[in-house]
Amino acid sequence: MPAAAPAGVGEEAPAEANDSAAAFSLDTGWRLHPQVAVRPEPFGALLYHFHTRKLSFLKSPAMVAVIKALDTQPTARAACLEAGVDINEPQVARLYVHALGRLAETKMIVPR
Repeated sequence: MPAAAPAGVGEEAPAEANDSAAAFSLDTGWRLHPQVAVRPEPFGALLYHFHTRKLSFLKSPAMVAVIKALDTQPTARAACLEAGVDINEPQVARLYVHALGRLAETKMIVPR
């Protein structure tokens, strides 16, 4: 069963969000920032950045699985596939690139 798109990400991303998504590469290795803690929650997880004091909500268990897989997979694309996300489906890819791009923009995830 394919993973659902990340909750909280609309069908059409705002124009400014497209900039962050355009800068995000699925074919780059990413990891959780060393100063970010992941707290599992019934809805998904909370990410807390101890340096910036920012909080992010991951409202999708599939997105939590992708974030966890970033540490063990060579690329974000491989992490998505490991988490069961059909990243080769264009609509799914657009949503996950947007969500991951926002996490990269806020320094929750960083390139390796």
